[in-house]
Amino acid sequence: MLRVKEQAEQGNTSAQYNLGLKYSKGQDYTNAVSWFRKAAEQGDAEAQFNLGLKYAKGQDYTKAASCFRKAAEQGDALAQTNLGWMYFKGQDYTKAASWLRKAAEQGNAEAQYSLGLMYAEGQGVEQDDQYAVSWYRKAAEQGDAEAQYSLGLMYFRGEGVEQHHGKAVRWIEDAAEQGHAQAQFDLGLIYDALGGED
Repeated sequence: MLRVKEQAEQGNTSAQYNLGLKYSKGQDYTNAVSWFRKAAEQGDAEAQFNLGLKYAKGQDYTKAASCFRKAAEQGDALAQTNLGWMYFKGQDYTKAASWLRKAAEQGNAEAQYSLGLMYAEGQGVEQDDQYAVSWYRKAAEQGDAEAQYSLGLMYFRGEGVEQHHGKAVRWIEDAAEQGHAQAQFDLGLIYDALGGED
């Protein structure tokens, strides 16, 4: 069997991608980009996504967005999430929401949380606390600490759901246990505010 590098040199997309990963782990940026690019040019979505990450790390955001878009259009949820965030940072909230929704519907917790945040703030979508709660819950149930904290606050304030201090504390505790600093701080305030209340 041919070695991975030989297979990659012969145009095997999978070998090119794996070689890109190998160089990436060894922190050889130049070779990682070179092999990811070869696989990406053959349409490999994972290579396109990883190439996008390399370009973003090198602060070439135009190339990063191009790579993320190619992978996102093939249905890659991580690429959709990253592309959504790039649009968000560029303040094109409508496109951000569109790409984040695609990833969120595939079960990507980061995208679900981000979409919840956009509904809570009314960015790129009509402000809707119930939709915010729905997306926060999906991400929170997957263990996303930001979503757990945000969902807890929604329950505490009664925004988008009926106010329920017990559920608020539960979700904020879950976030705090993961090291979420603001959740830890707010939990102390909530315990103090609720006193003996259940």
